[in-house]
Amino acid sequence: MRITLFITSLILAVQPMLIAAVPPNIVFILSDDQAWTDYGFMEHAEIKTPHLDKLAARSLVMPNGYVAAPLCRPSLASMATGLYPFQHGITGNDVDGNKNRAELDVPMRAAFHQHPSFIKLLTSNGYLAHQSGKWWEGSWQDGGFTHGMTHGDPKRGGRHGDEGLKIGRTGLKPVTDFIDHATQEKKPFLLWYAPFLPHTPHNPPKRLLEKYTKPGRAADVAKYFAMCEWFDETCGELLDYLDQKKVLENTMVIYICDNGWAAPSTNKEDPNQKLWGGYAQRSKSSPYENGTRTPVMISWPGHTESARVPDLAHAIDLFPTIAAAAGIDPPADLPGINLLDAKARQARKRVFGVCNSTHNITVGNPDDTLQYLWCIEGDWKLLVRHHGKDTTKYKNLHVWDTLPVRLYNLKNDPQEKNELSASHPEIVDRLKKNIKQWHPVPAQ
Repeated sequence: MRITLFITSLILAVQPMLIAAVPPNIVFILSDDQAWTDYGFMEHAEIKTPHLDKLAARSLVMPNGYVAAPLCRPSLASMATGLYPFQHGITGNDVDGNKNRAELDVPMRAAFHQHPSFIKLLTSNGYLAHQSGKWWEGSWQDGGFTHGMTHGDPKRGGRHGDEGLKIGRTGLKPVTDFIDHATQEKKPFLLWYAPFLPHTPHNPPKRLLEKYTKPGRAADVAKYFAMCEWFDETCGELLDYLDQKKVLENTMVIYICDNGWAAPSTNKEDPNQKLWGGYAQRSKSSPYENGTRTPVMISWPGHTESARVPDLAHAIDLFPTIAAAAGIDPPADLPGINLLDAKARQARKRVFGVCNSTHNITVGNPDDTLQYLWCIEGDWKLLVRHHGKDTTKYKNLHVWDTLPVRLYNLKNDPQEKNELSASHPEIVDRLKKNIKQWHPVPAQ
């Protein structure tokens, strides 16, 4: 009896080490244009996301997560490289938003791909990797994937995902075929699942639209709510398939969103915001919470606790987290942390981000179109309005001390309605110094 108990105890003690010795599969789920509040597990009163709620119940959930930029392309580029936009150079969606966008993008992509990514790190260490959904930087081959959907060919209008954007809305067969192939090959795999959901066009199935259509509710709100649940359904289909293939036990599932969103009818211009620099709406492309905040969750049986923690998480953390899980050394100069390291999370004092012009990347000068920098420390968030060339109102401001700021207490005011810079100048000064030390932007 004692021998049996000893052997059982030994197996239980050694089992986690045995699991860790086998490289985990990485399933990266990325929603597109979804506000940080708009999930069941984030306690939204109306939107139903039962599949993501189920994932959250077995995940390390970090509700205080942030992206590096509140716009899809620079946000995704930061996730892949673990760098900020001013480091990897992708600051907006286009080099020139008014003409030949796909052609002008080619040299920009070439420069971007000189940076390491967690995709290339994994495939160079024996992983198979599949790209589906949103992907801006050329083809799946350009990105270092071994399989994929996006061709990125300018002559065929290849841009921001092209063929890959069909995933989810028209089924998951390319993804499930890849999972079949990887399991047959008995190789660890990375799955980049970034469906064009709940992004516009908001064309949900009729059954879901009817569910969310109510008297007094704006049509654009009902459509958006329905899209959020449609996205959740595709996540459920994917997770169920992984379960059927019996690979979830050694699979790390990561969830994040690229940037926030708000239905236009709920996001009207505030005339008072005009004084702040012209961009009035508080959603995608803005530095406010509805542009930059996202829940982040990680599920890896035997390695992550099922818990909800208040620690700050950031999109730049994904690269070091994935590398650590795979047992591979990431580049030494990455600014992020391993989110599975509780001590590193708890030691973090603040996070930062930027916001540039949406459709004008200045090749070689990423700060040329800079509009905002922001910092979160504890309950406080400071926004600094910069003076990139697209912001003519502030073109003569060359001194940090004169740059316009906004200060919010996120604990008391998560919707950022009460601006407090005048009553807390000492906090403004401290956070502004932190921002300047993090990214000392020169005057232009």
